[in-house]
Amino acid sequence: MSKPEIPKLRTWPRNLSKSQGGGLSTSQYGGMSTSQYGGASTSQYGGLSTSQYGGMSTSQYGGLSTSQYGGLSTSQYGGLSTSQYGGLSTSQYGGLSTSQGGGMSTSPVNVYRSNIPPWPYFLRELEARGYDWASVLIRQYLPDFLWPENFFSRG
Repeated sequence: MSKPEIPKLRTWPRNLSKSQGGGLSTSQYGGMSTSQYGGASTSQYGGLSTSQYGGMSTSQYGGLSTSQYGGLSTSQYGGLSTSQYGGLSTSQYGGLSTSQGGGMSTSPVNVYRSNIPPWPYFLRELEARGYDWASVLIRQYLPDFLWPENFFSRG
């Protein structure tokens, strides 16, 4: 079974690759890119956008939505799901998987994509909203330089 293509769901690279197109890349289309449509862009469809489909959006398909496919959803494919392809899954293609295609992979091949905001922002939002259990789990896999208290204090 392969990960489904979900119409209208906007995603950005969210792995730990610094290569072009990777989750930590600041180049165009990278997960930390601030250019239009980038993973850290605040413009419409960006990973830090609060508008519909954005990474910081709470509306359907948004990175902070609790509805199906949302970043705060615990249902299948949701950002807080531990089932296959879920954001908190450690199995192949899961958000916490270190294998190729996973969210904690450093590989530039088969880059993990998600509708959540960049990891430091996502952790900060989880903690602000009381999802401490999810934050604790993610911190077990996420390098500490991406923890909000470290990431946002870098001058």
